[in-house]
Amino acid sequence: MQNDPHTTLVTPTAPIANNTHGGRAKCLQRLVRLDLPVPRTIALSFDAVQQIARGQMPDVQGVVDQFPKGALLCVRPSSQDPDWGGPGAVLNIGINDALFESYAGTIGEGPAAALYSRFVQSYAVNVARLDPDMFDDVNGDGRAALMASLRAYEAETEERFPQDPATQLAAVLRSMARAWNGTSARLLRQAKGAPADAGLGLVVQEMAFGVGQGQCGSGVLQLVDSDTGLPQITGRYLSQSQGRDALEGDAAAMYLTRDPRGPSLEELVPDAFAELKEHAALMRKRLRAEMQVEFVIDQGKLHILDGVKVARSSRAAVRIAVALADEGIISREEALMRVQPRTLSELLHRQVDPSAKRDVIGRGIAASPGAATGRIVFSASDAQASAARGEPCILVRRETSPEDIRGMHAAAAVLTERGGITSHAAVIGRGMGLPCVVGASNMRFIVTQRQIIAPDGRVFVEGDQITVDGSTGQVLAGAAKMQEAALDDTFTRLMGWAEDVADIGIRANADTPADAQTARNFNAHGIGLCRTEHMFFEPGRLTVMREMIFAESGEDRRAVLERLLPMQRDDFTQLFRIMQGQPVCIRLFDPPLHEFLPSDKAGQRELAEALGLQMSDVTRRVAAMTEYNPMLGLRGVRLGVTVPEIYEMQARAIFEATIEASRDGEPVVPEIMIPLVSARREVELVKASVDAVAAAVRSERDASFTYRLGVMVETPRACLRADDIAPHCAFLSFGTNDLTQMTYGLSRDDAGRFMSNYVQQGVYPEDPFHVLDTDGVGELLQLGAARGRKAQPGITLSICGEHGGNPESIAFCRESGFDYVSCSPFRVPVARLAAAQLAIAHKIG
Repeated sequence: MQNDPHTTLVTPTAPIANNTHGGRAKCLQRLVRLDLPVPRTIALSFDAVQQIARGQMPDVQGVVDQFPKGALLCVRPSSQDPDWGGPGAVLNIGINDALFESYAGTIGEGPAAALYSRFVQSYAVNVARLDPDMFDDVNGDGRAALMASLRAYEAETEERFPQDPATQLAAVLRSMARAWNGTSARLLRQAKGAPADAGLGLVVQEMAFGVGQGQCGSGVLQLVDSDTGLPQITGRYLSQSQGRDALEGDAAAMYLTRDPRGPSLEELVPDAFAELKEHAALMRKRLRAEMQVEFVIDQGKLHILDGVKVARSSRAAVRIAVALADEGIISREEALMRVQPRTLSELLHRQVDPSAKRDVIGRGIAASPGAATGRIVFSASDAQASAARGEPCILVRRETSPEDIRGMHAAAAVLTERGGITSHAAVIGRGMGLPCVVGASNMRFIVTQRQIIAPDGRVFVEGDQITVDGSTGQVLAGAAKMQEAALDDTFTRLMGWAEDVADIGIRANADTPADAQTARNFNAHGIGLCRTEHMFFEPGRLTVMREMIFAESGEDRRAVLERLLPMQRDDFTQLFRIMQGQPVCIRLFDPPLHEFLPSDKAGQRELAEALGLQMSDVTRRVAAMTEYNPMLGLRGVRLGVTVPEIYEMQARAIFEATIEASRDGEPVVPEIMIPLVSARREVELVKASVDAVAAAVRSERDASFTYRLGVMVETPRACLRADDIAPHCAFLSFGTNDLTQMTYGLSRDDAGRFMSNYVQQGVYPEDPFHVLDTDGVGELLQLGAARGRKAQPGITLSICGEHGGNPESIAFCRESGFDYVSCSPFRVPVARLAAAQLAIAHKIG
């Protein structure tokens, strides 16, 4: 056995590896090397288990012969990753009528009957695949209950319960091997990220009874709290029990350490408890992880059955990694590698408590993480009114538009019927740190009657309380129990270590001073995208903006825009001051003008009154500005070329703010980005206009300043013609939201309706708006980057779409030589940790 790599006795030198025998087998070998009291164990390799599933059995009698005569055995799964699961453990293999009588004389008839009965019922259900209901008539315990169980088995199978230990073990091994290859098991582990061909090992271990005379029982112990990560001995112990019985909520389970509420293991067997703590501390140090120890006490003697990494919440994962690094058990780089980037998303926002019961009434796309409870409202104005009363509300819309931004700021969360991962609600929600679920198409939204109807028929009306979980995409009835965000010193230190290691810049998309402050708090390397149009939807500005739209000439437009100039200047001055000398990239006005006009008659009537116009003039202008496909119409640079007054005003506001902010702070070098470019001449025209404004401001203010002008690459043509465009630019920032939309010919607002179906059927491996399509869109990025750098070697390259916060997409950008990525402020820590892990992985090969 010792020399057989497929059926090997677990010794310090046995040929056992995680990728051939699984994590449990490898951990047991490490425990044996630490000279811990581990029962004798044999490990079966992945290949051996595969052979068993095909009907080719190893020398099972040889396995049994490796254990003392009369010893009982248990079989446990050993997958490569414990999270991938596996079939349940089977205990007490080998017991039969003769051994029962023998054990009855040594440990007592009751405990012996309990061992045998447990195995009979487990064997019947898990191995013989019989219905567990067949044991419903078995009552009590002891010999009578055992005989009833055996009779029930024999009546169902029409054969005697197997008495030969090797026969029993062979049947258990065969059952567990085949269960791993079952359809449901395969789908379950693939959902957890396991490869389709993931292997299963099995370990056969001598039983330490945990039942019998003297002090016997089983339990688990760990040295940290799973929720907080703070040092604390936790776990449970149950007398006269086996396996993980103590965790099944039995009221008789006792505390581990002394506790005024009841008896404890520490008081019951102080020597064994002290030994257990020593073993746990040694495992922590030598296995370099917080471990949960599974143990058995058999007649006062301690046995260590297994060790698994402690289950942990997001906050505990961070605290445990930092604590292990602080104690020198692992390096800081390894601590960074042990925290999943998505874990940080859970720390940054309130979440539904994992222990809370969920009354799910709808599902959509998890568009912006975090969770919130509030009363349903159906309009932005109602959300503002609710906030003014101090009542949390959930803004429910078919889909949001820029006009809803005020309502989104007032709401605790947003729920929409339509939309995808890069729809308006999703992008703005992530930027604000606002929980958001979009595309909840399995619910009916009857906005005219101000109600939503769940798939099960329940009706929720305005004022009803619901919970939106933007981390899972679920909508819950009522107020769910919440877990608060956890940004403590431990989190800050981990982020500091990530900052030291990461080798690609991380900026934030920020449209308001509040967004900029969040970005600054997370130590973003500047603002990579400021969408200026969101500044125009404030109530005092919207009317002025509409007046500009109705102006008849360029001079009239300039006159109206003069009133917006000081407002924009103040916005930019605040951004520059908050960022304290960090780069701020301001995208010039992008959306089509019709977005600023009311679409309903009531709104148009209010606009006519505000501007002193005839209703017919307003409806005529609204109709004239309507476009069949506004996302591909008069917007972005096209608007800047045909209505240049807007960009002139914005450029002046930027330059005047630059002078103002530089006066009492670090020098500001603003970056001005032209959106939706597809031709060199567009850049030349806008650049000439911006340069002229800069010269005028320098002359008027008698001040000097510098700025950088660049392009937002969002069209396939801009990627293809990057060598034409780059010589006129200081930077190229790829807007992957629109670039994906135009490359695929997919509406990013509507794709959510069918995207999950496409992914399930394998049309796309992932939603391309969520994870960057490195084949199609990625090739355009690489082509544009290469051509741009060839034409202008020193040009700065970045992406500023929502992919900037996605770890897989950051890997692609880093490999492609991009200088930085820009993402929503609350995704900056996630992106920074991902960037640090990529740098570490590159370093270690």
